Amino acid sequence: MQLPLQTLNLTLGFMVWVIISALLPFIKEDISIPAERLALLTAIPVVLGSVLRIPFGYYANVLGARIVFLASFILLLFPVFYISAASSYTDLIIGGLFLGIGGAVFSVGVTSLPKYYPKGKHGLVNGIYGLGNLGTAITTFAAPVIAAQAGWSLTIKMFIVLLMIFIALNFIFGDRKESKVKTPIMEEIKGVYKNDKLWLFSLFYFITFGSFVAFTVYLPNFLVSHFELEKVDAGMRTAGFITLATFTRPLGGWLGDKFKALFLLMGVFSGLTLSAILLAFSPSIGLYTAGCLTIAVCAGIGNGVIFKLVPQYFNKQAGTVNGIVSMMGGLGGFFPPLMLSAIYSVTGQYSIGFMALSQIALASLILVVWMYYQDRLALSDEVFRSTGQGILVTDPSGIIRAVNPAFTRLTGYSEQEVVGHKPSVLKSGRQSGAFYAEMWKTITETGQWQGEIWNRRKNGEEYLELLTINAVRNETGEVVRYVGSFSDITTPDRLIG
Repeated sequence: MQLPLQTLNLTLGFMVWVIISALLPFIKEDISIPAERLALLTAIPVVLGSVLRIPFGYYANVLGARIVFLASFILLLFPVFYISAASSYTDLIIGGLFLGIGGAVFSVGVTSLPKYYPKGKHGLVNGIYGLGNLGTAITTFAAPVIAAQAGWSLTIKMFIVLLMIFIALNFIFGDRKESKVKTPIMEEIKGVYKNDKLWLFSLFYFITFGSFVAFTVYLPNFLVSHFELEKVDAGMRTAGFITLATFTRPLGGWLGDKFKALFLLMGVFSGLTLSAILLAFSPSIGLYTAGCLTIAVCAGIGNGVIFKLVPQYFNKQAGTVNGIVSMMGGLGGFFPPLMLSAIYSVTGQYSIGFMALSQIALASLILVVWMYYQDRLALSDEVFRSTGQGILVTDPSGIIRAVNPAFTRLTGYSEQEVVGHKPSVLKSGRQSGAFYAEMWKTITETGQWQGEIWNRRKNGEEYLELLTINAVRNETGEVVRYVGSFSDITTPDRLIG
């Protein structure tokens, strides 16, 4: 039940998060808002929605998702009511700042939900949870339609009813027995802040989710002012952008479970680079639409892939890392609208801003390629560190990823024949299941096992080997691979025995 419940929670949080940007064309008719401050008003909810993601992710581990979602929706009642009665630009700024709580709940689910599923499904699960981004599409599409009939103030008050319903749902159906992690937050931050992958993932999410948020908050007003579209038409087009980006997010997570995630990110940033260049040339509405939709697909897939990578590299500190990475994504949605507005006020066009996006995406592409080859070099160093013995390297689930030439010489199996399989292809059948259970118990407890074991070569010949298995851990203490090294110690008398 937690996956659908928390996905709906995120949907509501994002619905509330974008109230102001979705209804801004209507609010401007009643409240005087200086043109140069429109971008700040649409971006201000992103600030708190980004910064709060760190403590929200942390407390999702400490208190559980039920408590954090409950507290968030109760707190949101106040700014929503305040904005519905707003009569000045200052009121909108104050209320909009605290609407950020709705955006901050994102880090709750990505921290909580992986606890309920095996690691091989984390990409898909976080991708499904990311469907909650549809909340922005729902508000962007539905709020202007309702406001055209009932007025913007009454439309905002309707969100109070939804918040009350979800407070009750979380109180009744939220998981009271969710497993908790109570590491001090500063200890977690100290354990990860020197890890370069944290900051690389933060940059990547800054671009992918930042693009999603920036286009979401900026498109409704931009389409009306630049292309002179009707307000409802602009809302529907923006909702289409959001829907496409949202539904491609679980696709990105699923692809990340099945294929090399870094390869997928290379495709994502290539697409963002080319699309931003297209938008920089201020094309017609048709080409502009094509560019925006390509950005939606790339941003959605990228968002899903990144949150497949985060728990893969950071397990024990997942709450804090999810908070930091998702905070950077939220901030990625705060700065572009302000930058575009400033550039437009100086140059009268948006081309420079879109070109800047293309260059940042290109830089990210280069960094992903660098990450991929760094991982390859690290793996090669581990595999060939000692070439005198046979060496095989497996992933955490026991699938062989690499072997060295000595392995082939001792076993008769080539690299192509064993990669993708488990070491059980070498089993002789002499050891019992209890033997292997005790071996892995020792590895789990101590990180190492050494002993004698009978295996079988490709030609069927049995041999005795002295085997050492070591668990290789990353900077956060998570097992990332196992390395087995062995030598043939068969003697005629042992073979007969």
